[in-house]
Amino acid sequence: MNIIEDIVAFSKEEIKPMAGEIDQNQRLPRELVKKLAEHKYFSVIFPKSLGGLELDPISYGLFFEHAGKYCSNVRNLFLVSMSMVGGSILKCGTQKQVKYWLPQLMDGSMVGAFSMTEPEVGSDIASLQSTFEEVGGEFRLNGRKKWTTLGGIADFLLLIARNEDKTGAFIVETDRNGITRRDMQGLLGNRASHIAEIEFENVMVPKENLLGSLDYGMNKTVSVALDIGRYNTAWAGVALAQACLEEMVSYARNRSQFGKKIRTYQLIQKMIGDAVTNIHAAKALALKAGELRKENNLNSANETTMAKYFSSRMAMHVANDAMQIHGSNGYYNHFPVERYFREAKALEIIEGTSQVLVQIIAKHALMNIE
Repeated sequence: MNIIEDIVAFSKEEIKPMAGEIDQNQRLPRELVKKLAEHKYFSVIFPKSLGGLELDPISYGLFFEHAGKYCSNVRNLFLVSMSMVGGSILKCGTQKQVKYWLPQLMDGSMVGAFSMTEPEVGSDIASLQSTFEEVGGEFRLNGRKKWTTLGGIADFLLLIARNEDKTGAFIVETDRNGITRRDMQGLLGNRASHIAEIEFENVMVPKENLLGSLDYGMNKTVSVALDIGRYNTAWAGVALAQACLEEMVSYARNRSQFGKKIRTYQLIQKMIGDAVTNIHAAKALALKAGELRKENNLNSANETTMAKYFSSRMAMHVANDAMQIHGSNGYYNHFPVERYFREAKALEIIEGTSQVLVQIIAKHALMNIE
């Protein structure tokens, strides 16, 4: 059995049955993290020289589709801890940083979180208010972060801060003095992703905790993390929509109204047919982005942005139709589509809102189409 077949079976047998309970308890069990690590799932993007499986972008996309299909909270472990944080360390870190941090992410002994967004600042990195200062052989960090996925349970953060025109990415262990964090309650979805608010008051980190360089304007590490995040989110939309489609088909086959199975009604068939078509279209975009990433093609970032933009909007539409087909039952948390509907909305917001991404896509066209 290869890794894709393995994650398909694991998701159906292990993740799907407990996804609703994880959402209700608003807690991601560490024992599940350990079990995922035992299957080497957290090693799929890392090189074989480090003990990873070194999947290419296409194979990884297919892996992520199934890994994140039934539970957004599990999906966020792969999206944030392994891909955005681990992938950034792999691409931007020193050899020492890579050899120290990545094995601990792979074996599940540590969880990482990417911490950029602030209470008043989202995608506008130039307006970040968290600051760093060089003090002797260390950096002093101050500020407040919000919407840090996995921030409540993370063992370390990849923190983005500024000093006048310079931007830096810092590896910050969460047990350092001056850090206060709390899980955010009352969220629509991703309730067990331990999304947190984090305050930093004179937090000191050594210079070797700087990831990459101090850059003017957009930091390279941030660009890498967001690009990885958008690629993952494109596949997340495919995954969630596919889970919704499975529920739509199953419910339509079994539910009767007015003496007939609802699968026989044309308007129900239209919603299912639209879902199938849109999922195929989104997956085609994600696969194309994966091909370009595999080739290190310069257009891969724009293709990734388009895939994320389309896939996230598509997932929201399919989740809405899945709710509609379920009628009142779709409004009830005994049915998975209720959770899927809540989780779908986040995909249109994270790693750049749809409104931000469509402008990026348009600007690329204006610059490159003759």
